[in-house]
Amino acid sequence: MSWGKWGKQFSTQEATDLIQFCVEHGNTAFDHADIYGDYTTEAEFGKAFVESGIAREEIQLVSKCGIQLVGETRNNKVKHYNYSKEYIINSAEQSLKNLKTDYLDTFLLHRPSPLMHPNEIVEAITKLKETGKIINFGVSNFTPSQVDLIADKIPVSVNQIEFSLTQHAAMQDGSLDQILQKNMQPMCWSPLGTVFRAENNQTKRIKTVLKTLSEKYAVTENILLLSWILKHPAKISPVIGTTNKARIINANKALVLDLDTEDWFALLEASRGLETA
Repeated sequence: MSWGKWGKQFSTQEATDLIQFCVEHGNTAFDHADIYGDYTTEAEFGKAFVESGIAREEIQLVSKCGIQLVGETRNNKVKHYNYSKEYIINSAEQSLKNLKTDYLDTFLLHRPSPLMHPNEIVEAITKLKETGKIINFGVSNFTPSQVDLIADKIPVSVNQIEFSLTQHAAMQDGSLDQILQKNMQPMCWSPLGTVFRAENNQTKRIKTVLKTLSEKYAVTENILLLSWILKHPAKISPVIGTTNKARIINANKALVLDLDTEDWFALLEASRGLETA
């Protein structure tokens, strides 16, 4: 999301270089959405990917559809969602064209719409799967009941949710329970939460514990925050938003850090401001 117009505004060469860097360091999944950069970032990435010379099978491409923005590239009068069969199929095909690929590894419905009909969604996804244009189908920001609405008719393999030490409602609202029960793959956006973006009682408590644990494990605080997520049995995949190469390398260290159970709960208590019941 932050590579193009909504962030760093990388040139083709800069994006190509970062793609190559990520793949070299094992970060091979790239999370997109049609709306990023006011519907421009996918095409910019696709051009850079071609320039990178990396084989398609070496990476995984994720994209999302459904949100209709009010912006420079579309004549929308109000922000809304569209999950008609035709729109879903057209969105997937446009993402394929933009990303310069024949298939998406994972295709997600970006946010739930009160007007979505499961039968129409199923028809669209079935056609996209049958034609080999998408491999896995999933959702993003859907509640358990909204997932069930669709999963009763077609497998839902991914739910990309907001999850972090400062926003962990998914552990209480049934989202992660469902993910474990149905053997789905969870992804999470904003994995560092508001720890470094807000100054309040919650983040102050968290930072106090992070300081102690940072010394104990000899790692930076952001590694601890990612490791906290990775310890959950649902095996959540954090979507890191940084484009900084040093931070990407640093984030990867969380994959090998085994956070002690008591330390995991110490961080949770700091976030909640309450002793574990």
